[in-house]
Amino acid sequence: MAISKQKKEELVAEYVDMLNSSKAIFLTEYTGLDVKQMQQLRADVRKADGDYRVTKNTLMLLALEQVGRPAPADLLNGQLATGFALQEVPSLAKVLADFAKDYDDFVIKFGILGNDILTAEQIEALAKLPSLDELRATILSMIQAPARNIASTLASGVRQVINVLDAYAKLEGESEAAAQPASSAQAESEAVPEVESEPEAETEPKAEDEPEGESEAENAT
Repeated sequence: MAISKQKKEELVAEYVDMLNSSKAIFLTEYTGLDVKQMQQLRADVRKADGDYRVTKNTLMLLALEQVGRPAPADLLNGQLATGFALQEVPSLAKVLADFAKDYDDFVIKFGILGNDILTAEQIEALAKLPSLDELRATILSMIQAPARNIASTLASGVRQVINVLDAYAKLEGESEAAAQPASSAQAESEAVPEVESEPEAETEPKAEDEPEGESEAENAT
């Protein structure tokens, strides 16, 4: 059923507000899901501090362009619904990924995080990240653990950092060693002083003419 121009403008404005309030969005195909399944999915999304609603492709495309997000027209096709991550992105990704495993008719097409387009595989990887609550629980358990366990955990983390730094240092050393022969040869060529030409031997002064008086005396004898 066709909708009026005013209704389209209202929907675009609504999508723009949702996009500005969301840390990420996930576009999904819901063809084949019944009303009960859609209601269950919306309830699960709300528990993850998100919102899930059916969206019109052309209007979503306009809204994405207005907020400066990637607008992949080639991916915005079919019957799509959008999951808006209003709080934690991994939590909503996990809800959608788990739902896709239970219902073959539900397909995650792509997502948009910041200015990046996420594939379905990337969204599944995102779903495996711990939530903030899980991170808080991990930190709390570390605080409550005996000091020996904390020291062991910290030492393990330090060793990992050292190994990474050592790997980078080795890579830099190898690259410097590869560049050293050329630079050494250049340094040696620069170090050899230029051979100065020896000064020309001074020519011996010509014998001066004898004084006239001496020659006259010799003639007299």
